Amino acid sequence: GSRRAGRAERAAPESGAELGERPEAEGGGELVVRELDLASLRSVRAFCHRVLQEEPRLDVLINNAGIFQCPYMKTEDGFEMQFGVNHLGHFLLTNLLLGLLKNSAPSRIVVVSSKLYKYGEINFEDLNSEISYNKSFCYSRSKLANILFARELARRLEGTGVTVNSLHPGIVRTNLGRYVNIPLLAKPLFNLVSWAFFKTPLEGAQTSIYLASSPDVEGVSGKYFGDCKEEELLPKAMDDLVARKLWDISEVMVGLLK
Repeated sequence: GSRRAGRAERAAPESGAELGERPEAEGGGELVVRELDLASLRSVRAFCHRVLQEEPRLDVLINNAGIFQCPYMKTEDGFEMQFGVNHLGHFLLTNLLLGLLKNSAPSRIVVVSSKLYKYGEINFEDLNSEISYNKSFCYSRSKLANILFARELARRLEGTGVTVNSLHPGIVRTNLGRYVNIPLLAKPLFNLVSWAFFKTPLEGAQTSIYLASSPDVEGVSGKYFGDCKEEELLPKAMDDLVARKLWDISEVMVGLLK
């Protein structure tokens, strides 16, 4: 919502100044902030419409936003919040920008998942968690959906010059875990452990930056990375039939297919 938009607007001048300080040869450029609420398909469509009007090319799309283990709530369109934001919002966003990405090829799509995908299952009988809701399992389901989406999209984009890869960033110190309850007495210990073992946001972003920009992964597609290295996936994250079924259902849920 508006709080996040405000935070982005406040951060923009600082980041823009950093970009402006760089010589053009080192990638100096312009930073613009655009409002996008992934919990609203209307907002996703409006954002993409504006991008397509204003931007002549799109070299990299990083699907990085996420919501983590929140209480049960629904998006504007009636989807369970974690599945709606983490999977469906990005699914629509990516599909609406695919034409521009193809026209800008070679281009890249980077999908940020999580190691916690391992605890997720795609239950087609209850994708919206109407029957039962467990915030941890639903987060893991959304992260498994990210990987299945990336692999199916990579298959569909073979030969187009657009690559798609997914990754896990490790455990990063951000406010993503704001819905996780930590007892007051345990907070100093949690903060100490967080400082010692969790990655800073910059460290957590390294694999995303690598997949977005490194010549090492030029032409590599449909893979899963951690710490800038390819990693093996569990069989359930490589199930092509489930990936295709999830794609077909997602198309209907976001209104790409009636």
